[in-house]
Amino acid sequence: MAKPPPGSSARAAAGVGANKRAFALSKVYGLLETGPVVLLTTSHKGKDNVMTMSWHTMLEFEPPLIGCVVSGNDFSFAALKATRQCVINIPTRELAAQTVACGNSSGRSTDKFQTLGLSTKPASMVDAPLINACYASLECRVVDTALVNRYNFFILEVLKAWVDTTVKQPCTLHHRGKGKFMLAGDEIRLRSKMR
Repeated sequence: MAKPPPGSSARAAAGVGANKRAFALSKVYGLLETGPVVLLTTSHKGKDNVMTMSWHTMLEFEPPLIGCVVSGNDFSFAALKATRQCVINIPTRELAAQTVACGNSSGRSTDKFQTLGLSTKPASMVDAPLINACYASLECRVVDTALVNRYNFFILEVLKAWVDTTVKQPCTLHHRGKGKFMLAGDEIRLRSKMR
């Protein structure tokens, strides 16, 4: 019989974890998705497109590297794979309705910029556009596609970053799954050696 980990009997006696129950693996993503939900723009063969994305993560400080998953079923997938460039636009609460509507429609049949009233301007280092109303925009290039064919996972390097300096505390959207979102809330400061 395996020996229990140190302190486990004390925790069990104290009732720590007594309320925990098995959780469906299909729902785990809702526990870890920290957001923020972003609008990823691409441009390919003269057509600009935008998609909603929440499956992304920071991989490195400098140069900033971002890992993201774009489904092979998404219209943006082919554009990102072919051009190897995009812009990650970070919306706030004010764009919540457009952000969700963008994720519920396809650029194959809809000009989402026009339909959702999202004005754009040209980026400085990539062909994909910046979305004016977003709090921040990150111009990116794909630096690694080793996992694209198997997992649709892209590694992006941020080449240029733009932020609206008039927005002091951006209220970003964070996807929790099944149509539920959390809004960025209170900020606390603690002493830390991390960047």
